[in-house]
Amino acid sequence: MSRSRGRRYDNEPKLNIKKVIATIVAIIVFIMFVLSLKNLLTKEEKPKEVVNVETYFSSMQDGKWGVINNKGNNVIPLDYNEMIIIPNKTKDIFICQTDTNYENGTYKTKVLNKEGKEILTNYNQVEAIQNSENSQVWYEDDVLTYLENEKYGLIDFSGKKLTEAIYDKIYALPGIEKSIIVEKDGKVGLVSIGQVILEPEYAEIKSLNKSNSSAGYIVKNSDNKYGVIDGTKKQLLDFKYDEIKQVSGNNLYVVKENGTLKVIDKDDNTKLENKFDDVLAINGENVIIKKDGKCGIININGETKIPTEYDSLTIAFDKNYIASKDGKFGMINLDNNQVVEFKYTAMSYRTEANFVEAEKENYKTDIIDSTCTPVLEDVIISDVDNEKGYVRVRKNDQYKYYNFKFEEKNAQDILTANTLFLVKQNGKYGYQNKNGQLVVDCIYDDAKEQNEFGYCAVKKDGVWGSLKSDGTVVLKPSVNLDNNLQIDFINDWYLFEDSTLNTYTK
Repeated sequence: MSRSRGRRYDNEPKLNIKKVIATIVAIIVFIMFVLSLKNLLTKEEKPKEVVNVETYFSSMQDGKWGVINNKGNNVIPLDYNEMIIIPNKTKDIFICQTDTNYENGTYKTKVLNKEGKEILTNYNQVEAIQNSENSQVWYEDDVLTYLENEKYGLIDFSGKKLTEAIYDKIYALPGIEKSIIVEKDGKVGLVSIGQVILEPEYAEIKSLNKSNSSAGYIVKNSDNKYGVIDGTKKQLLDFKYDEIKQVSGNNLYVVKENGTLKVIDKDDNTKLENKFDDVLAINGENVIIKKDGKCGIININGETKIPTEYDSLTIAFDKNYIASKDGKFGMINLDNNQVVEFKYTAMSYRTEANFVEAEKENYKTDIIDSTCTPVLEDVIISDVDNEKGYVRVRKNDQYKYYNFKFEEKNAQDILTANTLFLVKQNGKYGYQNKNGQLVVDCIYDDAKEQNEFGYCAVKKDGVWGSLKSDGTVVLKPSVNLDNNLQIDFINDWYLFEDSTLNTYTK
């Protein structure tokens, strides 16, 4: 027997099944959207791998040499007895030394690419051109030498011949990039960026500026007279001087003629003479001089701006100068007024960053800005990156970042390519991601910020190891690097004790 629901229900319109299903689906979709949004806002972001252009480094293990890339993979096996030279770390040009005879100093070379294939086989004894300055060693990154009939020539990295093999020697102009000295029959010439600037018919060539060739070159001719030539072969000063100092500025030069040291302009007009024993620098209209062992400043009109009473004077900001007196360093202006107290053991001007680094007796440093004000005090400078425009300092065991306006920045604002960022909690170091979420627990006694290749150096119980860019352990801390001035890892390879070699070992 059927059971009646009652009159009220019997008269109700029948349910629309399609509408019910549509409503249920809409509710489910809405719930899924809310849950997805919640997950998106709360889910921890996993660090991604750091992606770099492939670069190359010499490697060494157990007395054998090879090449690795920036992921720590072997490119050239550890088969060689001598260090493999990599003139340009972004190009797979690897110069290997073979058949070395240590008694008579002879050897052969071969050039390999990243597949281990020998290249540039049309040339004999291909070698890189080494240069150095202030303990930094580098190689010309676009030109090589070759040997033919016991004479040297130049080729580029593709094997294009830049000069015939007609030179007795080829070497870099010390401290100057892309300026190559070629020597023939006891005379020297100059090649720059693959072009012959000066034929080898001179007695001596050096840069007018000690660290930059753009100002030109001081050249000594066969009559032992000096002149100045720029990089376009234009004669700036005639060959008539007994000496030309590596000091210039504002189209002014320091020369010695007939035994007299003087400052002249580009038209050979004498601006200053008989007022100094030496000229140290030119800053606009002002000239830093030395007389009777003391330093001061005069202008090109011969007026004394700062009397010769300082042990040293160097250019800093605009019209302010770093000075030393009685073993202490400070700063003065052109009115000879002290603008920074004489209390530092050393001071140096960072040209690109436009600040003065002032060292103290406690081995800490003050950073002084262009207003001659100490903006950071008692810090240790760990890095100055002119390209990215920041300085990284350590103070009270904390690393901090500042732009060149000395505004404090988060590491995430500066190191935009990084996936991990150093953090310290309860005296221990770990890493967080760009959202500030802890990825690597703070368990390390010391640690370095993630390097450009994505690896982090970490220290625990006196030894070092490395982490990948996602925070996983590559090398458990196990390496003693107490003798290393610089700590850096590529995968499980660490930078060699002599960091100037730019070699990794394990």
